[in-house]
Amino acid sequence: MQNFQRHDRSEKRESNQMVFGIRAVIEAIDSGKEIESLFVQRGLGGSLFLELKSLIKEHEIGFQQVPIEKLNRITRKNHQGVIAVISPITYQKIEDLIPEIYEKGETPLILMLDGVTDVRNLGAIARTAECSGVHAIIVPKKGSAEINPDAIKTSAGALYKIPVCRHDNLGKVGKFLIDSGIQLVVSTEKTEESIYSVDYTAPTCIIMGAEDIGVSDDLIRISDHLAKIPMFGEIGSLNVSVSAGVVLYEAIRQRQITK
Repeated sequence: MQNFQRHDRSEKRESNQMVFGIRAVIEAIDSGKEIESLFVQRGLGGSLFLELKSLIKEHEIGFQQVPIEKLNRITRKNHQGVIAVISPITYQKIEDLIPEIYEKGETPLILMLDGVTDVRNLGAIARTAECSGVHAIIVPKKGSAEINPDAIKTSAGALYKIPVCRHDNLGKVGKFLIDSGIQLVVSTEKTEESIYSVDYTAPTCIIMGAEDIGVSDDLIRISDHLAKIPMFGEIGSLNVSVSAGVVLYEAIRQRQITK
C-alpha cells in the first residue's frame, strides 16, 4: 500500500553499548551518539561534570540521578559517577518526516505509543507497524520502553527499518500533527465509538497507551476520535501489541478498499 522509503539503518546494527566516565560520555554526546539512557550519581559535582550537564541541557537528554550503589551494580569499572547507554538506532524528528510523506503523495499513517514500557511489547508493535506500512512510530523521551537488543529481537529487525521519533512532549507533537492535517485517533475503552466507525483513509495518527493507565488526558483532550475495540469475552482487554495490530489493520483494510 505505501511506497514511502524508510531509512535502512542496517549499517548501524549494533547492540546497546555502555559508556563509562564523564569525559567518555561527553565525547559520545559530542560525536552525535544517541543516548538511550543516562545514569548520574546523586550529588555529583566538579567542573567536568558541569561541562557534561551543559551538554545534557543543550541536547535535551533525559537522565536519572541514582545512588552510587546502582552504578556499581551496573559496572565495576571506574564510572566516575556517570554511565550512558548508547542506542542501537538513530532517532528521527517527526517534523522532518511529515513533509517528506506528503511530498511523496502518500497519506500519513503514524503510530504514537504513550507510556508503553515493556520492551517486548514495543518490539512486537514495531514489527506489526513495519509490516503494515506505518510511516513512523512516535515515543516519549521519558516513560517509554528502552530500545535495546530485546526490543530489536522481538521486532524481527523492524526497529532498524521504521523511523522512530522520540520527543519530550507528546501533547505538543499531537498539536503539530493536527496542524499538519493529521487526525488523532486514540485507542481507548473510555468511549462508545468503535474503531470500525473511524475513517482511516484520511491522514491519521493512531495513539496507543499503556495497558494499565491508557493514553494520557492531554492527548485525549486534543484527539479527533476516541475509539474502542469491541470486546465480547470476560477478560475485557487485549495486550497492547495485539490491540495495535487490530487497529492498524482496520486502517489498512479501509485504505485498500479505496485504492
